[in-house]
Amino acid sequence: MPVASVAVGLDNLYLRVLTETVFFLALVNPISKVFILTVMSRDFEKQGLLETALRSTLVALVILAVLALGGSFILTAFFHVQVHSLRIAGGAVLFVIGFAALTKGKFFEAPQARRLTDISIVPLASPMIAGPATITAAISETAHLGFAVTGPALFLALAVNFAIMLLSLQIGGFLSKFNLMGALIRITGLLVAAIAVEMVLGGIQSWLEVLRSAGV
Repeated sequence: MPVASVAVGLDNLYLRVLTETVFFLALVNPISKVFILTVMSRDFEKQGLLETALRSTLVALVILAVLALGGSFILTAFFHVQVHSLRIAGGAVLFVIGFAALTKGKFFEAPQARRLTDISIVPLASPMIAGPATITAAISETAHLGFAVTGPALFLALAVNFAIMLLSLQIGGFLSKFNLMGALIRITGLLVAAIAVEMVLGGIQSWLEVLRSAGV
């Protein structure tokens, strides 16, 4: 294979990974973590912030990687659920979350906990990082693009989210100082709702293609 063709192939791979990283980062939605951690840290100061962010990120990464690799097989073999059905359901759930953020100015209620680390698995790791929409996208994007693209994109998206979580107190303080937190959450909610609509439409399109190929 010519060197130029290999270089073009690598460029396309890097571009796909980059675009998928941005896509997954939008689904992970770091601003929701900033909101929760800012509110919780007011009660617990900076206790356990690094441990909480690291634990939730690692648990979410394991969940998403396992489901990205085997989720499609599990769905079809054991539950007889096709990927397009999962995309429609995941998009519907994501739309509800985005619409709630758009209208109420918050993605999740601040949970009750005695320590900051108490929220590292639930709700931070799941459903706030590895939630229905992120899991759906991990499975469907792996089926469409392969794990060579989806795996690195998931890792990079969660790495960026982890860094933002570590800076959540500074980011949250800045946004609150200028009364930008609510506005940013609503803007992000609109983006999340739009992504949800795209997921639903993509699922419907895939379903129609299946029907056409079956001659229905």
